[in-house]
Amino acid sequence: MDVSEERSGAVILVESLARQGVEFVFGYPGGAVLPIYDALFNDARIRHILVRHEAGAAHAAEGYARSTGKPGVVLVTSGPGATNAVTGIADAFMDSIPLVVITGQVPTGLIGSDAFQEADTIGITRHCTKHNYLVKDPAELAGIIDEAFRIATTGRPGPVVIDIPKDVQIASAQWNGAPPQKESRYNPQTRGSDKDIARAIELLANARAPIFYTGGGVINSGPHAADLLRQLQELTGAPVTSTLMGLGAFPADHADWLGMLGMHGTYESNMAMNQADLVVCIGARFDDRVTGRLDAFSPHSTKIHIDIDRSSINKTVTVDLPIIGDCGEVLEQLIAAWGNRKPQNLSDWKARIDGWRTRKSLAYPRDPQAIMPQLAIERLFELTKHLDPVISTEVGQHQMWAAQHFHFFGPNKWLTSGGLGTMGYGLPAAIGAQLGNPDSLVIDIAGDASIQMNIQELGTATQYRLPVKVFILNNEWMGMVRQWQELTYESRYSESYSDSLPDFVRLAEAYGWKGIRIEDESQLDAGIQAMIDHPGPVIVDCLVAKEANCFPMIPSGAAHTDMILYGDSVAGTMDDEAKALV
Repeated sequence: MDVSEERSGAVILVESLARQGVEFVFGYPGGAVLPIYDALFNDARIRHILVRHEAGAAHAAEGYARSTGKPGVVLVTSGPGATNAVTGIADAFMDSIPLVVITGQVPTGLIGSDAFQEADTIGITRHCTKHNYLVKDPAELAGIIDEAFRIATTGRPGPVVIDIPKDVQIASAQWNGAPPQKESRYNPQTRGSDKDIARAIELLANARAPIFYTGGGVINSGPHAADLLRQLQELTGAPVTSTLMGLGAFPADHADWLGMLGMHGTYESNMAMNQADLVVCIGARFDDRVTGRLDAFSPHSTKIHIDIDRSSINKTVTVDLPIIGDCGEVLEQLIAAWGNRKPQNLSDWKARIDGWRTRKSLAYPRDPQAIMPQLAIERLFELTKHLDPVISTEVGQHQMWAAQHFHFFGPNKWLTSGGLGTMGYGLPAAIGAQLGNPDSLVIDIAGDASIQMNIQELGTATQYRLPVKVFILNNEWMGMVRQWQELTYESRYSESYSDSLPDFVRLAEAYGWKGIRIEDESQLDAGIQAMIDHPGPVIVDCLVAKEANCFPMIPSGAAHTDMILYGDSVAGTMDDEAKALV
């Protein structure tokens, strides 16, 4: 291309996205981005996915990114377009999902004048992005796009916002198609120091009760990191637990897998964390839903924290050995440094763990009059596991039941909103995942309340002929809210009953989906199989026990050792301080 040739800012943007290998842009048009949409109109390299709401665009991009490992791209207009996307941006920031979000802005001469559909997008998103840009010159666009993708995808992944005024989209600049020659200002540390690696190996080799506490950072580092975690575990023999976001990094059928830990984790994982003499935290951030009461969190252990995000170190829990670096690279260093060492005999430690396992903390009572939601998840798992499905969730009880009773054997199969806890995440995330994994079975496990948060995205799946499945655990409540109200507020169910629910089967049909209703246990397997066998999108409305609670449970602000299991008395389990933290 002639170096003197000029292109509009909108065309430079589209060319830059194509150079980044962008497959899909999730968006919704509006006045402040019409030049960009015009540039996309005849460009066959990038497929635009028209969502029904900008929040759906951000969550769909998250689902695409989380399931493929590639950055998700969002395109929305100014004002309400940008503000509608903020929840998804904040969600991606909390859960370390790489997004590049392009927002339109009013012309530069109108910024600050309260012009039509103006919002201070840079100010609004400053605290929920890794970085954001207000582009004032089309000549800077190509370099900004390249840097934005580098920031979003390296280090601790996260969202980057690029706010482009309309006049910048229209204005021209020289364009030669060559990658911008711009020195990177962002160079995160990826390898641990040799001294720290050697110290970690000594601690691992001498621990009598070690535990690997793994998180989403292992997933974000790529499939190789999950393989390396398995190798290091095999060398050391240490048991493994995981946060909600880390599920799939270690196979759920392994003898040393303890299950998820934290507020709704297993008894054995929480007790092992409490009693360990060495905690090796790999790509997790000591979230409050994991630690419980801080002064009672793993009080007798030496703590190693491996994380690429320097700001996560000692933020919540003071550790003895911080290692700054990418989980995959640090795991590789640890494996090399371990060499031919022999692990400690951990038989006593594992015998203690086996004792905790006998509590069968995930057991639940059966109801002859209703489908227990845990059973519904178990049957969904058994009937789909051979297909290695991608599972997304909304947020609530169903999310925790899915984490407990659906099992994962590899990374990038579990898509959920962890840090922000965003209702309405699951359906658009499933749509994004289906686009990124066209040959996979993709299922959104939903609740009757949460699915309604972004239910309009059913139309998106219909438009693009995506065979997404939605499996609703319908208990006619905002289930997690109701559970907290039962345990904490003496069963004063203030505004948690889902009155006036739609007929989900007829609603599915109205959108061109297949609708299936499951009303009793005898219909469960057949209904799930019919969902699997249908080639198009399906909603399953599975009517479950209305007041089932999600156990195990650590009350907010309580210690790991204060777990509530089925059959325990819940009266008086929460003191006033714990109630205040709910």
